Amino acid sequence: MNIIVCIKQVPDTAEVKINSETNTLVREGVPSIINPFDENALEEGLRLREKHGGRVTVVTMGPPQAGETLRTSVAMGADDVVLVSDRAFAGSDTWATSYTLAQTIKKFGDFDLILCGKQAIDGDTAQVGPGIAEWLGLPQVTFAVKIEVVPEERKIKIERLLEEVNEKVECPLPAVVTVVKQINEPRLPSLKGMLRAKKAEIKTLSAKDIEADARNIGLSGSPTSVVKIFTPAPKGGGEILSGEPGEIVDKLLGKIKERKII
Repeated sequence: MNIIVCIKQVPDTAEVKINSETNTLVREGVPSIINPFDENALEEGLRLREKHGGRVTVVTMGPPQAGETLRTSVAMGADDVVLVSDRAFAGSDTWATSYTLAQTIKKFGDFDLILCGKQAIDGDTAQVGPGIAEWLGLPQVTFAVKIEVVPEERKIKIERLLEEVNEKVECPLPAVVTVVKQINEPRLPSLKGMLRAKKAEIKTLSAKDIEADARNIGLSGSPTSVVKIFTPAPKGGGEILSGEPGEIVDKLLGKIKERKII
């Protein structure tokens, strides 16, 4: 199987700060990581390759420093890595990002499956995976918690994680699938993998290389308008009531009446 995994470099959520003037995340000086859901997608791609053979190609769009996430992908076991980087991509929303990734994937030739994390932890839109499918005209299945490939029938059987139940569906290949964290536990890079990652060649493609339409990339090609991004106000601390059960009940009722809840 030829599997393509799309990943994103995101700021570590423990260090997230917001620029109140531009309504954007402050990325300068903030540690970056591979989007956790994308790590699950990569792990699933590696497991499918180990079972069915083939190659795993990882692609990311971003500034030159996003290449570090690709080296991590190589350390985990990816065969090939591609960085799509160009100043023209700056300010891309999910529409422009999915278009850019789709244009890149068109340059790869034949493939069987595209895997993405269900969403990125910095935007939480869950739109890029489905957007790639739409740009490429491929079937899509989201929130996969289990993927089974049926090579002889050129299809996949997928179990989807929904709010109250799991749904089982089938889908012809090639297809786009987004995965949830429950699908697997990503492996740690091996020493051999880390040594290989240091020497790995990162192929870099520009807007011209992927023949991108300027109307669909970057800020000018992004129809999304962010009105405001803000940090939620901290919640007040809770109060612990102590004493015998009867005493606690009386105290609780007293506080409820005091606040005129009842």
